[in-house]
Formats: sequence, structure tokens, C-alpha cells
Amino acid sequence: MKVEKEKEGILLESGTNEIEIMKFTIQGEFYGINVAKVKEIMMAAKVKVMPHAHPAVEGIFKPRDILITVIDLGFYLTNEYLEHKSRDLFIVTNFNKMTVAFRVQSIEGISRISWKDIQKPDKTLTHGEEGVATGIAQCSGELVTILDFEKIVAEIAPETTIQLAEVEQMGDRPICDKPLVIAEDSILLQKMIDDALSRAGFTDIKNFNNGKEAWDYLKSIRHDSDLYDKVNLVITDIEMPEMDGHRLTKLIKEDERLKHLPVVIFSSLIDDQMRIKGEALGADEQLTKPEIGNLVHVIDHLLERFEQNIKHEKE
Repeated sequence: MKVEKEKEGILLESGTNEIEIMKFTIQGEFYGINVAKVKEIMMAAKVKVMPHAHPAVEGIFKPRDILITVIDLGFYLTNEYLEHKSRDLFIVTNFNKMTVAFRVQSIEGISRISWKDIQKPDKTLTHGEEGVATGIAQCSGELVTILDFEKIVAEIAPETTIQLAEVEQMGDRPICDKPLVIAEDSILLQKMIDDALSRAGFTDIKNFNNGKEAWDYLKSIRHDSDLYDKVNLVITDIEMPEMDGHRLTKLIKEDERLKHLPVVIFSSLIDDQMRIKGEALGADEQLTKPEIGNLVHVIDHLLERFEQNIKHEKE
């Protein structure tokens, strides 16, 4: 079963702060994945075991013309090998320019909800550390844990996520004190982005845990005479509780005082269709998350362009 995402529908839904969640089960528990990450649903197939792989990696299979890694999501979540059954399914995903399949036990349907209705789990549930849940939502009367598939893959294969070596290879760079605002709900990725940008010479970085926090900050300074001393560029993820990055981009670009600020969407979800959606909302650039070196170059270019535009306005 392929998951169709029509371009027209995507454009119509731009910036509505809604998400479609595909619900699935493992051991009777309800979990969810953003439909935008889902490429296809398949009946579980025989996989080839790979030596020295991560314990949660079941192996690889080749349904058509591409080799796909299969992650046993049940094992990853429970640390126990669950019995594989004939009715198990593979959720084939595509994000961060990767195709990965996850074994689940059943698919329970799709629910459309607002990001405002998704809450971040309490840190007491994860011993003060960040867990693998993007948030908790109530869908059709059931509490659903929306999993952070990006974090799961990053833990299993760290080489697939942000690499600081990309920035280190740039060598010495000039210090840049232009103020950057970042909206990113993952503490892990927030730290990795911060470390990379700091190594690239950026010294004024303000972090916010979701689009709403970033928007509240921008609203609080939008009438200040020194607005551009407080923000020169916004970097935003897409998937975030409370307010997603598309909604944040839309609000910025529709605001008379803030619309000139460059906005970079930095997300694992960027593909051709998501790019169309971001362009419709006015995003200045859109990059997928492993591209940290490219992000640095994009920031350099947009800050320079922004500074020139501000000078022209004052003249």
C-alpha cells in the first residue's frame, strides 16, 4: 500500500499547523509516525541478516530495485526479541534522504490533528534525558506516542546524522555575532546544531523548543526599534509540538515587520513535495538535516543578503 501525497493537497494545507499521524501497534501499545515520513506499507518479508549489525537492525531486503534496511522497532522499544508473525508489517519510510523499513505489528489508521494538541512527555518518564517520543497525542480516544524516528536512526547509525567534521574541514572562519533564532524540539539535535554553528564562528544563537516559543519571542520584539540587533535569521525544524516550522514560516512571512527576516527550514522531511510547500510559504532556503556544512554556507549567504537589503532600506 503506497501512501499518496498529492501536491495540490500539500499546497492547500500549507501552514495550518496540522499533522497526519499514522497509528500502529507493538505489544498492544499505540504509536504514531508522521505520514509525511511514510513512503509505503508492506507485508513483512524475509530479510537477510547482516553480521555485526546493531541489535535492532533485523537485516536487509530488496522488494524491487533498492536494498532497504529493516529495523525491528519492537526490539528497539522493549529491548526484547518479540515473536515475528505472518501478519507483521513493514512501514517503509523516507527522511534525511534515506529509505528505512520498520517492523510493526498492525496499522490502526490515520488521524489528522493539530500540533497544539501534541504534548512533550515529562522528563521524569525518561530519567531526565530526552526520550524517543516527539510527543503524546490523543487520536480517536487513544493515547498515541509519536516516535522520533530521526533520533532512532541516529542512535543506530550515528554516521547518518549531523557530522561536525563537515564544519571542522572548513578551517578557521571569522567570528559572526549576527543574532540567529533556532526552533528545534530535539535536545540532541539542538545541541549538535549549536556545536556546529559555534565551531563555524557564530556567537549569538537563541534556541527555542518549538515554533510557538520562537514565535512568542519574535512577537515580543517585533516593534522594537533595535529589532535587527536581536534577530537576523531564523532556522526552523518542521516537526515540533505546539507549532510546526511551516506555521512559523507562514506567520513570519505574513508579518509586515518580520517578513524580511531570512527563514531556513532545516528538516529531515525535505523532499520535492515538501520543498514545494516551503516555497509556497516563503522559506528562503530548505535543507535536510545532515547537510550541516551546507547550512553554514547558506547562513553566510542569507546574512550577507539581509545586511545589504537593510542598508538599501535605510538609504
